[in-house]
Amino acid sequence: MRLRRVGLLALMALAAVNLFTGAPLLALWIGARVQGGSSRLSMSAVVVVVGVLAVLCVLLVRGLARLGAAHEALGGHAAGRRQTPWLKPFNSPRGRAAAAPLNALDQVLVAAVVLAVLAFEAWFFLLAGSSLPAP
Repeated sequence: MRLRRVGLLALMALAAVNLFTGAPLLALWIGARVQGGSSRLSMSAVVVVVGVLAVLCVLLVRGLARLGAAHEALGGHAAGRRQTPWLKPFNSPRGRAAAAPLNALDQVLVAAVVLAVLAFEAWFFLLAGSSLPAP
């Protein structure tokens, strides 16, 4: 059972990283196939990229939700409806209760976002070079 939970964590991490990398790259590749050899950007290619990206993101998010629910079920946690803290009203007594601990899916998504931001900063500050003209 522990191996299954680790496998689910690995799949969640893979899906979370693909939200930032794989889905946009695949959408751009499909858009490039629609564009063909033309040097001018066509509206059909733009629509295809946006549509494919939307579909891929919806599929990845649904897959992440299912993987997270399966991970919680293997851990013996009850599958109840969770309300995120920022959607709770400020004046409700339950809104002021102690924050619920992060589950595995939340932790994987936070780690993926932090890694994506760090990778972007490393690229931007270290590898991209200056776009300003040389004096």
